[in-house]
Amino acid sequence: MFVYPRVRDLREDRDMTQRDVAQHLNMQLTVYQRYERGERELPLWAAIKLADLYRVSIDYLVGRE
Repeated sequence: MFVYPRVRDLREDRDMTQRDVAQHLNMQLTVYQRYERGERELPLWAAIKLADLYRVSIDYLVGRE
């Protein structure tokens, strides 16, 4: 299981829905939901786009800072 708690926290802090973020990443909602629940590994390209969206480092995004 891949746990990325900050992915959800950052989304909620910005009052975005999962659908908003899925559309930003150009993916289906269910795929994005699996990333938030840790059921799928977050691909690098998606981590980069999320880090850019939230203006944080990838390390911070995945909980390494």
